[in-house]
Amino acid sequence: MNFFDIVVRAIVLLTAIPIHEAAHAYVADKMGDPTGRYMGRLTLNPMAHFDLVGSIAMLVAGIGWAKHVPINPRNFREPKKGMAISAAAGPISNLIVAAISLSAAKILMYVSYQVGVNTVLSTLFTIFNLMCSINISLAIFNLIPIPPFDGSRIFNYFLPDKFYFKVMEYEQYIVIGLLIILFTGVLDVPLAILSNLIFGALDKLTGVIDIFGRVFMHLGI
Repeated sequence: MNFFDIVVRAIVLLTAIPIHEAAHAYVADKMGDPTGRYMGRLTLNPMAHFDLVGSIAMLVAGIGWAKHVPINPRNFREPKKGMAISAAAGPISNLIVAAISLSAAKILMYVSYQVGVNTVLSTLFTIFNLMCSINISLAIFNLIPIPPFDGSRIFNYFLPDKFYFKVMEYEQYIVIGLLIILFTGVLDVPLAILSNLIFGALDKLTGVIDIFGRVFMHLGI
């Protein structure tokens, strides 16, 4: 880790994580639960979502979190479905930010081919590339189907109620177990494989930029 990595992680901390949390509040509000909005979480202001430990983890490890957006499932017509959809909004927002970051990186790359590589373009290219990578990691991390991650709320939608409440009962112990597993590095390889697959999908999704970029290069524009 170097100073540049910390700067990029700080940018993600101030942008992607607030977007992630605001997405939870926005979707929950649209589905009938205004709790997050009433608590001031329907905002992109980073301070509204600030969590000290999660912020330090973001800067040091590249994976962090904010305060959980309060959601009251009783306000949803279908509580489990509402929880699942509002939970999915966070990781989806990270993937959208990742796609935008990758698009920006590609545009900068083709601009560099035309005007020549310089320090500013090279730095911006690296920043957007890293932002794409970190946002993909955040999405994957949050989709782990274990409490308290967003993936657990999505996964629990498919569980019978008796199992759902049993999982909630042991949530704190499950979290400790997951942290131990993550610390051992057992999940590093599968998470890296999944990250590469998602990056490949986003690369294809933003492929139109490559098409236009090559055309402009060929025409010398």
